[in-house]
Amino acid sequence: MDVIRTALPGVFMVQPRVFADDRGYFLETWNAPRFRDAGLPDHFVQDNQSRSHAGVLRGLHYQEPNAQGKLVRCTRGAIWDVAVDIRVGSPTFGKWIGVELNEENRMMLWVPPGFAHGFCAMTDDADVLYKCTTLYDPKSERSILWNDPAIGIHWPVAAPKLSAKDAAAPPLSEAPVLPRY
Repeated sequence: MDVIRTALPGVFMVQPRVFADDRGYFLETWNAPRFRDAGLPDHFVQDNQSRSHAGVLRGLHYQEPNAQGKLVRCTRGAIWDVAVDIRVGSPTFGKWIGVELNEENRMMLWVPPGFAHGFCAMTDDADVLYKCTTLYDPKSERSILWNDPAIGIHWPVAAPKLSAKDAAAPPLSEAPVLPRY
């Protein structure tokens, strides 16, 4: 696999090696020793999967305390995947990175603890799988407004389909609990 640095320190793109022939393809999506050697987590405790229709936006989500790191990939369709540094005191606080993950490029995005995560489905039936470094904790679940102008994310839709929770999320400046750098 190739690990590619992004503009946000600690956030990485992961490009697996794909072995393709006339029968199809094979790829390794996670390998503890290889991840450890690349400086990525080698231990995950929960796998999640979601399916979203075109225009559905999920996020921006994080947990505090009990912060989660997430290794995100799209196995069907395409998503615009976003990580936002929300660590108070970080030199990149409020900065974001967005990448397209899809079934063709097979890229993965590593979103470390201390970052909010969200994605928008760009195709019908976009299937997203992600590995988490800590368990989901409803008491630690937090959200930040998806279109906070102070962050300025360039989403691929102007009027996404949102959950009630995501539509009512506070902007970053009003988030009641944020991680520290």
